[in-house]
Amino acid sequence: MSTNKLKIVNDPVYGLISIDNELIFDIIEHPLFQRQRRIKQLGLSYLVHPGAMHTRFQHALGATHLMQDALSVLGRKGFYISEEDRESAMIAILLHDLGHGPFSHTLENSFFHDVSHERISEEFMKIIDRDHNGKLAGGIKVFNDTHPQRLLHKLVSSQLDMDRLDYLNRDSFFTGVSDGVIGSARIIQMLSCHDDEPVIEAKGIYSIEKFLIARRLMYWQVYLHKTVVAAEEMLKLIMLRAKELMMKGGKELFASPALKFFLSNNITENELHTEYDGITPLQHFAELDDSDIVSAIKVWSHCDDYVLSQLCKRLIDRKLFKIEVSGNEIPDSRVQEIKDEMLRRNVVPAEYVDWFVIKGALYNKAYSRNHNDAIKVIQKDGTINEVAAASDMSNVFALSKTVKKSFVCYIQLPQTL
Repeated sequence: MSTNKLKIVNDPVYGLISIDNELIFDIIEHPLFQRQRRIKQLGLSYLVHPGAMHTRFQHALGATHLMQDALSVLGRKGFYISEEDRESAMIAILLHDLGHGPFSHTLENSFFHDVSHERISEEFMKIIDRDHNGKLAGGIKVFNDTHPQRLLHKLVSSQLDMDRLDYLNRDSFFTGVSDGVIGSARIIQMLSCHDDEPVIEAKGIYSIEKFLIARRLMYWQVYLHKTVVAAEEMLKLIMLRAKELMMKGGKELFASPALKFFLSNNITENELHTEYDGITPLQHFAELDDSDIVSAIKVWSHCDDYVLSQLCKRLIDRKLFKIEVSGNEIPDSRVQEIKDEMLRRNVVPAEYVDWFVIKGALYNKAYSRNHNDAIKVIQKDGTINEVAAASDMSNVFALSKTVKKSFVCYIQLPQTL
């Protein structure tokens, strides 16, 4: 019995999108890809924007749809891309975020020591490749930038890639923050190629300007929204405290087998394939998703450890830390003032006060003018300019500067009468 692997998916952002490649369909069916249905794209942003419940699975399909369009546009403009290379680019973008763990970027550093999600993505791609008899080899080369046609990697990972084009529109759609809406269709139609790198035709420069401004606004209004930052800091503290109790205190906490493994071990990149009782850290990580963390937090909210139970209860009930954000460095004296006030008013026991006051920094850089990764514009006469130089808006130069803001977040103090 034959199986129809040519599918149409109804996507809320783009409408009907097609899966016209049997290998792509088979990869989507793989358990490692299906796992992305259980990982939220925007971590805890739903605590501020209730609609932000979309997943890595949706984003991967959307970015793949945009890659399909981009390759078609380049092909129509005379840039030869073989069917094999086209398939490789589709595989690379489809699987580019495969290595994200629970709540995406929020807990990126909570499970492995100094191992990026891109590194895990590549390892998961190799697993799927073995399951498909080496058919993903080209896609892996595109992903890790060892493919001879560098254009393909740039479409997957650069300052103007299909990843960014999708997540800005998708995150804007689900959060309701309209400032993130970009003209992705027009940008793709304006794509061209020069020296094996993607460039934008001059008449598309205004769409690029809007794209860069939208990215900056989405960072402040969604990704770095101060209440989201406070919630994410609480979640990081929860994982840190649970790990401390398990590893240093010898305390047994409720957790799924996969989560318990990471709470009990510090895993480095060299240990990804090391077997622990017959199971590797990669295999454990493949079992982790948002549900492991949520179920643990619900149970931990009733545990007998003051710090862990308080943090969990407050996150579950959305009693989030108060946060102060400043364009200037927040002095240590302000942090100490907050701690002193907490102790004076008996908000938390003295020995635990450091767990409930966190100082940090936020960074927002919408665009880098680094020559190797700058967005380039091709004029009608074939001249190539970096977008900030080609634009008549001074804003593009400003967007290339890193904006740093300092923050301190802490447990909400009771209101005084």
